[in-house]
Amino acid sequence: MDLGKTTVLPGLIDAHTHLLARIPQGDGGYALNLVTKSEAFRALERAANARATLHAGFTTVRDVGNEGSRYADVALRDAIDQGLIEGPRMRVATRAIASIGHYHPFGIAAGREGIESGAQAISGVDDARRAVREQVGRGADLIKVYADWSAPTLTVAELQVVVEEAHKAGRKVAAHATTPEGVRNAVAAGVDSIEHGTHADEEALRSMKAKGVFLVPTLAVADAWAAQSPENAASPQLKAHMEGARRTVELAHVIGVKIVNGSDPSEGHRHGRNAEEIVALTKRGLSALEAIRAATTSAAELLGMSDQIGTVEAGKYADLVAVDGNPLHDISALLRVKFVMKGGIVVKGDQPLVRPAR
Repeated sequence: MDLGKTTVLPGLIDAHTHLLARIPQGDGGYALNLVTKSEAFRALERAANARATLHAGFTTVRDVGNEGSRYADVALRDAIDQGLIEGPRMRVATRAIASIGHYHPFGIAAGREGIESGAQAISGVDDARRAVREQVGRGADLIKVYADWSAPTLTVAELQVVVEEAHKAGRKVAAHATTPEGVRNAVAAGVDSIEHGTHADEEALRSMKAKGVFLVPTLAVADAWAAQSPENAASPQLKAHMEGARRTVELAHVIGVKIVNGSDPSEGHRHGRNAEEIVALTKRGLSALEAIRAATTSAAELLGMSDQIGTVEAGKYADLVAVDGNPLHDISALLRVKFVMKGGIVVKGDQPLVRPAR
């Protein structure tokens, strides 16, 4: 296929998506999303999110929590695999696991607790073990757990049981952790990746390096929020968050922690802008090539799919994207994908076949 003077790369990978999330902005948006949208309408939203992600050049994603949709991400994954709708190859975490009272929706009045929770709430090691077994039994490809929420929540013992049950079933564990203690607890428990890691300290990062734990820093969320208005950009809370994330990524990079691309989209306008995370990584010290590797080879390794995706070579899925220009010179070129092939099928930018001369 003649792609002209474009640059061809492996299909990109986003290791932290929420394709089932299209949450309204503002206070109470999470609860509003759950109570005002039917499952049928949310299914249509998911299909739109999946298509936007694929057309942005992301042929594989790790979806780390379906935000109150029970096991609808399994259905989305399977529908994509069967060719019913367009979307990236998915690895799904289903419901995610959190301590009771420490995940959305918050502020639900007593007597109104029938609203589906954004994560499966647990308390104690028996609850933790049961939650993992339920999620694996319903089709989870990995387990997502919340090690903290502003402060540490689950105990190391609870986290260890999650890891034990997941690894026994051949599933990796992704841990949301933003506090130093939360990161340390998750790493001590044996998780495979730290999501966010905003305020991880040097001790935790060196432990991550020693144990081969990946960091998925999800930087583009804060960048997008700061860009929305001068008021947002001036927010002391946002400034502290962004400064913590910058220090974490820069130190992790120096120490040699493997950093993986994950854009964390949860609002409608951010699905399909996954490459903003790759750009954000270059603003925190990674070279353009390192940031691209975070969305290709390193991400494939985290997903346990290095034999299938992440590079262009014989024997792997024919996942290809093409962009104008050279992203090693201008990383923003990845925001303007011209051509996408997933598994040998062109899904964007159909080009005429160039037949070899007889």
